[in-house]
Formats: sequence, structure tokens, C-alpha cells
Amino acid sequence: MLDLKDFEYEELIEYLISIGEKRFRAEQIFSWLHKGVESYDEMTNLSKLAREKLKERTYVSTLSIREKYISEIDGTVKYLFELPDGNCIESVVMRYHHGITICISSQIGCRMGCRFCASTIGGLYRNLTSGEILNQVIFAQKDIGERISNIVIMGIGEPLDNYDNVLKFLHNVNHEKGLNIGYRHITLSTCGVVPAIYRLADEKLPITLTISLHAPNDEIRDSVMPVNHRYKIDELLEACKYYIDKTNRRISFEYSLIHGVNDSIDNAEELAGLVSDLHGHINLIPVNKVEERDFEKGSNEDIRFFQEKLVSLGVNATVRRELGADISASCGQLRKKVL
Repeated sequence: MLDLKDFEYEELIEYLISIGEKRFRAEQIFSWLHKGVESYDEMTNLSKLAREKLKERTYVSTLSIREKYISEIDGTVKYLFELPDGNCIESVVMRYHHGITICISSQIGCRMGCRFCASTIGGLYRNLTSGEILNQVIFAQKDIGERISNIVIMGIGEPLDNYDNVLKFLHNVNHEKGLNIGYRHITLSTCGVVPAIYRLADEKLPITLTISLHAPNDEIRDSVMPVNHRYKIDELLEACKYYIDKTNRRISFEYSLIHGVNDSIDNAEELAGLVSDLHGHINLIPVNKVEERDFEKGSNEDIRFFQEKLVSLGVNATVRRELGADISASCGQLRKKVL
């Protein structure tokens, strides 16, 4: 049985022709799938014969809301979605002045092992299919009853560790006959899987790439991000330069401020030296408390000093606004609690 949400539009055309259906059925079915129908019986403009034929060979994938929390502070919505196999993933819907953004997951668990992240505790269970990634957007939008205009692939999992499914998802969510969310409204965050950054650059998709850097040198990054043992900072930054050259898109850098680990003024100076040539933006993130870890965030004054030092050195740096603080909105916390 095949999930039709795993098909790109042209693949869907080919498949339908192969089972004796007309080409125009693809547009009808693709549109229905992206509206969040949960069965073929809801596809009212398909003949009964076509629906029965599809039921014999394929299915319409869904997910259910296991838990949902709405922040009383800022209206952020946190979903714990349950998949048909019983696994759970997290998505977060956030409201900004420029529209509604959803942060989605790309894997069930994560094998990257970043020490400050709750998502990686317990390791990787499996990749999400392209349809399962897409369903987070579809069903969140269906639940809130409003159009989601921006996507951040920054939830549970490393997107570039699930490259093919994430790429297919990007094509489908952007398609004009589906949700039609522009590539420029999509951000993909990676901890630095260097070969996949080169592959993504060659796709020349005008998405925003965000690098989870979190350290100003290899010594610190080795201690908090195991991926750095394989791909050192110099290699990562070379891949970033290639990405910028290929796509003509600026890169953003995420930097979790961990008190006593990477938040000194000397660290700020090192960081500025690393990224100044790339002219990217640095998103400073006060580290989230994870019970299994002993990392702490610094004082507001420490955070402000770090930001001001970067700015004084010519680096565009801002402190990320914390959303959904009262509902464990940072990735991995809710799934870990339920597990």
C-alpha cells in the first residue's frame, strides 16, 4: 500500500496513468490531499470506480493530535502528533506580525547527539516520510483554521540526515496545486552535515539555510556537538560559502548561549571572526533547561553583553524571542515527557 502524499505531482500523474486513470485526476487528488481529507470518500469529484481502485492500492496518511497546548503568554500552539504506528512527533505553531509559522519535525528522535538538545535523548527511531512531514503542516493548518505561511524545519531530527524525504516534502509543499508555500518562506536548520549542504546547494532552492553552530571553535564544538568530530568548523564554513555562491542566499547561524561554556566575551570575538566574511545573521538562543543535562543559561545582562560585543564587531546578531515558555515549546521536551 502506497501513501499518495509521498508522491511528487509528476510522480502522481505517472502512477495514476499506470493504473488506468486519466492525467487530470492528479490535480484533483493532489488538491484533496493537501486540504487534509482523511479518506477517498471525501474526494467527491472522483468517480466511485476511481475511489475503489485507489483504496485497493493506496491510502491517505493521517496523524492525530495526542496532546495540544496553547500558550497563555503569546498564543503559541504546541502539538504532540501521534502517527499510525504509535510514534509521536512535535510541531509548534507561532504567530508573528508577518504571518503564522510552523516549526516541524523531520525524524522520530535524532542521532546527532547535541548535548543541549532534548530531541536527541534516546537516539533516532526512524525517518519521517515526506508525507508524514507534510501532514504536520496540513493538520496544524486544519486545526487552527488559518493559513500557515511560513515553515521552519527545526523540530525533532536533523533534516539533512533524512535528505531525500525532506527534499520531496519541499517540492510538494511549494507546489502551486498544493499548499503553495513559497521557498523563500521556508527555513531549514542543520547541525552541519557537510556533504548534504553541498547537495542542497546544487538544488538551488531559494530557501533559507540555518546552521546550528553553537560554538566559536572546534574544542568547544567537539564537546557539545558530536557532528563536529566528523566535520570541523572550517569544513562547515567552506560548505556554507559554496551554498551562498550557488544560491545567492544569505545563511543564518544559531548559537545557543550556554553559561560558562561558550558565552564569554572572548568567545564572542572568536565567533565574530568566524562568520564576518559570510555576512550572515546570528540568532542567539539562551539555552533551554533539559533535566538530563547540566547546562544553564546566563543572566540577561550576560546575554546582552554577548550580543552587543558581536554588534560592535560588525556582526548582525539578535536574541531570539522566547515563545511558548509556559508550554515546553522548545523541541523534544513534550515527546520526552510523554515517552
